[in-house]
Amino acid sequence: MRPPTRSASGYTTWRLIADQLRSEIADGRRAPGSKLPSEGELAKNFSVNRNTVRQSIASLAEDGVVETKRGRGTFVVPHKLLVHRIGVRTRLSNSAGPDDGSAIRPISAQVVAQPPRDVVTHLELGERPALQMETIADVRGTTIARATHWFDLALTPDLDVHLRQTRSITKSLRALGIDDYVRTWSVVSARTATAEEASHLNLTPGAIVLVVRAVDALLDGRLLQFTSTRFRADQVELDIDLGTHRARGPDDVAD
Repeated sequence: MRPPTRSASGYTTWRLIADQLRSEIADGRRAPGSKLPSEGELAKNFSVNRNTVRQSIASLAEDGVVETKRGRGTFVVPHKLLVHRIGVRTRLSNSAGPDDGSAIRPISAQVVAQPPRDVVTHLELGERPALQMETIADVRGTTIARATHWFDLALTPDLDVHLRQTRSITKSLRALGIDDYVRTWSVVSARTATAEEASHLNLTPGAIVLVVRAVDALLDGRLLQFTSTRFRADQVELDIDLGTHRARGPDDVAD
């Protein structure tokens, strides 16, 4: 590989190398998820020192083009599999599209007579029981999310039975006569995946998940569902529609 040529304007070598690598990634010569050569190899290929290469890689990482994994090397960041829109009517099937094979796989379901305090608060349950479901979401054959759902049991009897058949929360609710529901608030954060989440989502240790906590309600105002969904940050981008949706900060949510 020939080293980049310094431009007449004095464009620095590390930027030229970064542009070269960016071009190779953009045109597919370096595929998403592929590993870049080591700093030493790149330094030799471009006839520069390692510090120059290090500056180039840092620039690409800052732009989200590559990511460096400790002890493993530097990799081309995969393209996002899904842009998930969070608004008044938040549906995974709408984000994925009708032909992309989105499916919800139930892991477990149970009736909880005395739900946790935050669930009681968010759903205004009083003394009523709740239906707790743990699910996995797949899009185009890739697992993208793990979710914990809490439903007001009085509104959703046998919802878990329908979910096993339909693989869709929306279709399962329709089977119970609930044709529409709306998002009342969402809180978005990010953290390191737990060992269990990493296992379910096929993530490496230390990978990041995007966490969306939210409440949905029926059109008459009755609270329907409180969820905590953990999305793979490397596969999902969240698009929050602030024009029609109230996004809260953590301090606004009572636990």
